[in-house]
Amino acid sequence: MRIDLHAHSTASDGTDTPAELVRNAAAAGLDVVALTDHDTTRGYAEAIAALPPGLALVTGAELSCRLNGTGLHMLAYLFDPEEPELSAERELVRDDRVPRARAMVGKLRDLGVDVTWEQVARIAGDGSVGRPHIAEAMVELGVVRTVSDAFTAEWLANDGRAYVEKHELDPFDAIRLVKAAGGVTVFAHPLALKRGETVPEAAIAELAAAGLDGIEVDHMDHDPATRARLRSLAADLGLLATGSSDYHGSRKTCVLGEFTTDPEVYGEITRRATGAFPVPGAGGASA
Repeated sequence: MRIDLHAHSTASDGTDTPAELVRNAAAAGLDVVALTDHDTTRGYAEAIAALPPGLALVTGAELSCRLNGTGLHMLAYLFDPEEPELSAERELVRDDRVPRARAMVGKLRDLGVDVTWEQVARIAGDGSVGRPHIAEAMVELGVVRTVSDAFTAEWLANDGRAYVEKHELDPFDAIRLVKAAGGVTVFAHPLALKRGETVPEAAIAELAAAGLDGIEVDHMDHDPATRARLRSLAADLGLLATGSSDYHGSRKTCVLGEFTTDPEVYGEITRRATGAFPVPGAGGASA
């Protein structure tokens, strides 16, 4: 089985609609794909309706968190999307995205970048507006060559000149809320140093003690040495080690299935989840 547990659609900052995403996942030869848009479950219904035969869909989200001033992302899988406390927290994060994005546009303009809110809003469309949409506007203006080039200290990285904080969950609360909603938590790209400051390994150990299920090991932002280090850390802490593409369509260079999760690890994720179950496409299998 080929299993990719981290992908985004136009419901947040990807360029594929949810329907296009699942069709592209099947075309890429995947057996399982997770829809993990930022702080939203809005793409679920469209993805499920378009699910091709032979492809299972794992419903999820990538939750925005912050620990001691450092931003991090928590992948949440197979939780009950109607659970009220987790739903309310996701709504708080989403509601803060527009004023935060407007503030970043203002900072960029102060730095001499001729970006406008109207341009960013056009790019974001109906998705949850975020830094990738602002970065794409910068690409359109010729300020940077690629979206990734905007995520530096010069521009939009966590310590960047145009960065603005937003409402984010405490990761310990995120673990608690996802567990209460029957879901499973995996720390996304925990040592992606190119994105800015990362949390120390001691903090990952504390999150593991609080119920974190796994860490995303195989990811485009982890070099081979970092992946080996994280795999060893996962073994030491008793955490699941996952792999995934973090696919964003044409907005990033990664492709579906670039990194994948071991079927045994996927099976353990589905065994732990009680809030929801993988959705099989016609003729497909969920595990």
